[in-house]
Amino acid sequence: MIIKVKKLRKNIVDSIHRFESFLIKHKYVSGVTVIEMVLILVIIIALLLIFKSQLISLINTIFDKITSESSGI
Repeated sequence: MIIKVKKLRKNIVDSIHRFESFLIKHKYVSGVTVIEMVLILVIIIALLLIFKSQLISLINTIFDKITSESSGI
């Protein structure tokens, strides 16, 4: 009976340690993901600011073409 209790206690302690290590790994991965997302957003915003005039010109051309093509429908 005592051996069964010791094995059960050991299993519970092992499960708790595995759960704690899972939480630590999960928090680390979540932190890395947030940092990556912020860096990607910063790069996208920088590219938009650098190519702002070209993008505005391209969008105006596309809308002009859509407007002229839609009058034929």
